Amino acid sequence: MRPTERQAMQLTITAMTYGPDGLARDPQGKAVFVSGGVIGDVVEARVVEDGASFSRAVVEEVLEPSPSRRQAPCPFVGVCGGCPWGSMSREAQLAAKEENLRSTLGRIGRFTPEEIDNLVKPIRFAKDEWGYRNKVELAPIHQNGKFSLGMHGRDPQQVIRVDKCPLFEKKYPKALKGVIGALSYLGNSRDLEIERVGIRASRRTRALEIALWTPTGAFPRAQVSRVLGDSLKPSSVVRVMSKGDRRARKVAGVEALLGEGSWTESIAQEQMRLSAPSFFQVNTAAAEILIELVMDALQPQEDEVAVDLYCGAGTFTLPLARRCEYVAAVESYGPAVRDLRRNLEIARLDNVDVIGGDAVREFPDEEADLLVVDPPRAGLAPEAIDLIASTPARAVAYVSCDPATLARDLRRFCDQGTFVPVSATPVDLFPQTFHCETVVHLVRRERPLAAKLG
Repeated sequence: MRPTERQAMQLTITAMTYGPDGLARDPQGKAVFVSGGVIGDVVEARVVEDGASFSRAVVEEVLEPSPSRRQAPCPFVGVCGGCPWGSMSREAQLAAKEENLRSTLGRIGRFTPEEIDNLVKPIRFAKDEWGYRNKVELAPIHQNGKFSLGMHGRDPQQVIRVDKCPLFEKKYPKALKGVIGALSYLGNSRDLEIERVGIRASRRTRALEIALWTPTGAFPRAQVSRVLGDSLKPSSVVRVMSKGDRRARKVAGVEALLGEGSWTESIAQEQMRLSAPSFFQVNTAAAEILIELVMDALQPQEDEVAVDLYCGAGTFTLPLARRCEYVAAVESYGPAVRDLRRNLEIARLDNVDVIGGDAVREFPDEEADLLVVDPPRAGLAPEAIDLIASTPARAVAYVSCDPATLARDLRRFCDQGTFVPVSATPVDLFPQTFHCETVVHLVRRERPLAAKLG
């Protein structure tokens, strides 16, 4: 795609993409991805890139605002990368997310409209659309010899100066300003070599953790912990040391500078402790909907064996272990494996085999009755689908964070012939963004009578 000379055209946004942009058609019918538009807007847009099959444009003026357009509470909507759909009503966001799942299942998964109607259930969501995130990350700003922190913009190379974020946990409205102020003060007296800063907060446990990501080496531990402790009274301050090439940094160690050295959250009647490098869903209330959907789909029984692939620190492992005789839990990320073992100790559960390693290479030998898979954005490898199909399991719950790889994998399951999807429920874990989780329930396909007799 080539940059183009400044040209403007009137466009009507007819859909939202799985991304920050709206979708329109030019007079010749070519797709135009429009930055700054929401579904239903009539806009004057400037074309910035013109390709053979589609173009990209930026809204210069909203000529007729959509009924779905609203004034967002954040002044950085459209500039910061955190809430690209913030100018659109929640009802329109939910409808667009459900439609994105439906269209992707048809386009990539090759499911028919009738199959999609039977498969896709109404989108689920938690109450809060703002103030729901239990975690935010800040990036360093070095400008005119001064150090500060901000948030990545829609342009990933740009860092926006902010002092609050309406997406962050509403019980801690001053946390961002306090962290930025304290670390800017310290960073302007000496080079802290900060690569990023993570802040985690829980309204349920009142835990507040500040994680400083830095290279290995000397660090003013006492000074940093004192200043952050005095200004914010956090429950934990940790330093995450990393090494290696910047494009593929690896965690070399975590050291506690102040307090507990980990963050605690309460979810679905469980207490989970998490180290700073470990993944945890940023929307706790909506993550409980994921757990509910998985358990409702699988209906675990006390005499059954479950396998939890890509299990992380135990979001699904713990409730499975409460209900099943035995669980094999597989996770490749070292910090998450250690957190899972600790969370099982806290929960006093001894019926889980924690397996550290790749889900394909370390696929459990157990005769599983149930499987949960919660893979990264890349989805399941074909080998993983074959291994799942080789088990005698009666059902699978697939938790997906990407509709495109989900649709691809569901088609692979159908073509493989052992498991078929019977429901797919989108869950809005990320209001104000295009991201959406989906829980799919797959069941074992009944073999034809002739095959059974043979």
